[in-house]
Amino acid sequence: MGTMRMGAGLLAMAMLMATSGCTEPPPPLNMSGPTADWPHYGQGLNGLRYSPLDQIDTENVDRLEEVWHYHSGDFSLGDENQTRTSLQVTPIVVNDRLIFCTPYDRVIALDPESGEELWQFDPDLQLRQLHGAYPMICRGVAHWQDDETDETEEKKEEKECLERIFTGTQDSELIALDATTGLPCSGFGTAGRIALRDDLGDDVPPWEYYVTSAPLVVDDLVIVGALVADNVRADAPPGVVRAFDARSGELAWAWPPDQPSTPTEGPYRRSTANVWAPMSADPSRGLLFVPTGNAPPDYFGGQRGGLDHYSSSVVAIHTRGERAGEVAWQFQTVHHDLWDYDVGAQPSLIELATPDGKVPAVVVSTKTGHVFVLDRETGEPLHPVEERPVPQDSVPGEWLSPT
Repeated sequence: MGTMRMGAGLLAMAMLMATSGCTEPPPPLNMSGPTADWPHYGQGLNGLRYSPLDQIDTENVDRLEEVWHYHSGDFSLGDENQTRTSLQVTPIVVNDRLIFCTPYDRVIALDPESGEELWQFDPDLQLRQLHGAYPMICRGVAHWQDDETDETEEKKEEKECLERIFTGTQDSELIALDATTGLPCSGFGTAGRIALRDDLGDDVPPWEYYVTSAPLVVDDLVIVGALVADNVRADAPPGVVRAFDARSGELAWAWPPDQPSTPTEGPYRRSTANVWAPMSADPSRGLLFVPTGNAPPDYFGGQRGGLDHYSSSVVAIHTRGERAGEVAWQFQTVHHDLWDYDVGAQPSLIELATPDGKVPAVVVSTKTGHVFVLDRETGEPLHPVEERPVPQDSVPGEWLSPT
């Protein structure tokens, strides 16, 4: 941990060095060491979840002692009126604030040193009874700083929302909050909110489509995917990923850009593979890396009509320029997936050491237990990937991938 700011997923308690139970006094802490924020879900946009903080190590970790803890109170074991909750959040730490969301989508900011509550925002969540086995969850929030304003510091202090927190909810809303006060940003969307379900068609009930993972902010865009309920129907809601202007909330681009087959569907093609898991990005290359789910139905592909082309894959998407929202490359981890092997892990961006030097790479961890290491610019495997024939005994109306 740093001397002033704490990183990683510290929600329930903060810890401090102590001497209780130790026969030897602890060595003095080096207070000149680095401090660091945890500004994104995965610490960086690369999803590595690595912090440079070094004061706690194997020599002193056994001397940690609780300093403070915080209870949000958003908890349920589940009953006939509301679904059980699951605490899966990774807080962010930025500008001396620890900020997280609760399973009921409240956003709370704490002082990371004392645990004192600085502010909280309640979206007044309506959807508390989910379909099937899904729990109520919110995995994280995103932070954005307006770096392009040329106003004086005095005027900046008078203006709201130059620093923002973005959160997605189980009511299918994308909300922008002032990072200082927790109040909605009136200039974003409609009174700080964008209704993500409005453009998905006439027949999308609330429990079938909503946000569970943290939005991702890159290139002054806030990008969001969503959960789509499994195994409900063949004409499921669109699995669209959308990028909105971080200032105004205007739609910048959407992927995939497929046109609907009927006017009642809305602007996006239904039953495309969704992106419910956290995304990562390479700002220098203008690339977004999305881990995709499986096109519906999960265990029968005979009715997909080719819409599982991007299923169970990692897809690199251009974030800016003339090709914004277009696919740069795709790597599919399971062809014509019939086992719900969607990619649920955030892609990790690394520099892979090779005999020819370091190569920018993407590491994709999968439910099959395979880890794929791909060239970040082309999607080509950097370690051998072998296609092997598989049995072809399909049920009537189905077909199986040959490998």
